[in-house]
Amino acid sequence: MASAARELRYNSRNAVYGDLAYNLDLEVRERALRHAGETPRHQTAAQAAEKPQVRRIAQTRVRQRQHLSLLSVVGFGAVATLAVLVLMSYIQLTALSADMVSLQSQLSQLKTENVSLTAQHEEMFDLDTVKEAAEAAGMSKPSNSQIYYVDLSDGDSAVVYQQEEPGVLSRLLTSLNHGIYAVVEYFD
Repeated sequence: MASAARELRYNSRNAVYGDLAYNLDLEVRERALRHAGETPRHQTAAQAAEKPQVRRIAQTRVRQRQHLSLLSVVGFGAVATLAVLVLMSYIQLTALSADMVSLQSQLSQLKTENVSLTAQHEEMFDLDTVKEAAEAAGMSKPSNSQIYYVDLSDGDSAVVYQQEEPGVLSRLLTSLNHGIYAVVEYFD
């Protein structure tokens, strides 16, 4: 039997089995053939590590149901609220930027209109144009006979007349009239 093992080992190193790939299980089979019929020896740590170990759980543990804390619910609510507020602010930002674009286009139109109106304004106050328009309307410069001068060298004077003191009855009627007028104004 030992000669069969030697032949197998000898043939395995030089033999090619169709695809030049190493047969990794061959050494394990050779070792098993060499030690066939012998009593088992003590295992080394390396051999013990080679064998797969199966671990069995005697009892399955069930996780208890977790309770939601109030703080986590409030936290998720706050996060959702902040997300909605951020979206609303983006909406407002978009609307404001659209308004800004329309206002900028309106501003450019107003600037061009301002340039044309300023040119018309300057043309209207051109002295030659004003003189031509006045002569066309029949206006002319005033002559010396049409000019009058006012002398204000005398002092100003004013006359103030004093009124008589109203009686008690007239003051009472006046204050009553003001009171009724205030009440009517309040309810109107």
